[in-house]
Amino acid sequence: MTKRALITGITGQDGSYLAELLLSKGYEVHGLIRRASTFNTSRIDHLYVDPHLPGAKLFLHYGDLSDGARLVTLLAGIDPDEVYNLAAQSHVRVSFDEPEHTADTTGTGTIRMLEAVRLSGIKTRFYQASSSELYGATPPPQNEDTPFYPRSPYAAAKLYSYWITKNYREAYDMFAVNGILFNHESPRRGETFVTRKITRAVAAIKAGVQDYVYMGNLDAVRDWGYAPEYVEGMWRMLQADAPDDYVLATGVGITVREFLEIAFDRVGLNWEDHVRFDERYLRPTEVDALIGDNTRARTKLGWKPTVDGRELARLMVDADVEALEHAGRPWIDRVQLDSWRTPTAVAPVTA
Repeated sequence: MTKRALITGITGQDGSYLAELLLSKGYEVHGLIRRASTFNTSRIDHLYVDPHLPGAKLFLHYGDLSDGARLVTLLAGIDPDEVYNLAAQSHVRVSFDEPEHTADTTGTGTIRMLEAVRLSGIKTRFYQASSSELYGATPPPQNEDTPFYPRSPYAAAKLYSYWITKNYREAYDMFAVNGILFNHESPRRGETFVTRKITRAVAAIKAGVQDYVYMGNLDAVRDWGYAPEYVEGMWRMLQADAPDDYVLATGVGITVREFLEIAFDRVGLNWEDHVRFDERYLRPTEVDALIGDNTRARTKLGWKPTVDGRELARLMVDADVEALEHAGRPWIDRVQLDSWRTPTAVAPVTA
C-alpha cells in the first residue's frame, strides 16, 4: 500500500527536499502551509501537480501550529503513516527579537502536534526537528549524550520540544524521535541565513551589483552539511525498528571566516576586500562552536554524509552565480536584479 506522510514546514528548505525524497519513494505527501496573501511555495512548485489529475501525490493543506483543533482534524482526515514536524521560527538571531513568537511556534507548536496525534487516535511515526543549538555553550564534539546548554530563545524553545517529544514517546508509547541536526544548508536556504547571505553576496559582488557584505561574528565554528543528505537521515530515523534520538552531523567544523574565504575564492575574489563588520549582527549570547559526532546515526541507520562545509560553500556559490547570471539577462526587469543586493538595515543575521 502507498505510504502517506504529513510534513509541516513543507515550503522551507528541508521540507522541500524531504517532499522530493518521499515522492521519489512512492509516498503520498501532504504538506501544511500557512495562509498568506501571496504564494510562498516557490521551493515546491516544481513538485506540484493539480490534485484533480490522476496520479497526483502531493496535497497541500492550510493550517498553522498555533491552531491545535485544526491539527487534530487534519491528522484524523489524512491518517498519515509518518509525520515530520519541521515548521518553526527557525532563525536564531531573530528569536532574540521575537522570543514570545518563537516560543509559541518552535516550542508550544510541537506539543500541539503531539497532542493532535494523540487525540486523533491515529497510529503514526513522528519526527521532531531538533537542533544542534541545544548544545549552546557545551564544548564540542557533541553527541546524543552531551549535556544541553541553550543560548538563545530559539534553542530554549527547541529544548522544550526535544523533551516533550521524549515524554510523549514514554508516556503514550508513541514512535516519536528527535533528529538533532547540525547546520545543514543548500541553494534553497533562506537569504537571511549566514551561509546563503554570504553566497548570494559573493555572486552579487562578482557581478558588480554590490560592493560589500556586512557580517557579525566571524569566529563562530559550525559543522555545516548538505540539506538533501540530512532529510535522508530524517527518513531513516522513522524506518528504524524502535524510536530513538539521533545526531546528524559531518564531524567537520569551520569558522564563518573560513566559509567566507572559500566562497570568495571560488570566484577569484579576496574576501577581506568586501566584508565589513556590523555589530547589529551579533547575538546577545553567542554559541562558539558546534561540531557533531554522528556515530549513532552512522552505525544504527547507515547514514553517512559526503558534503562538508568547504564543499558546501563552493556548491552554493556556483548555484547563486548561475541564478544571478540568469536574473541579469537583458529581458529581466532591473528590479529583479536589484533583489540580489544583500540587505544591510533589515533582517539581522549572524552565524
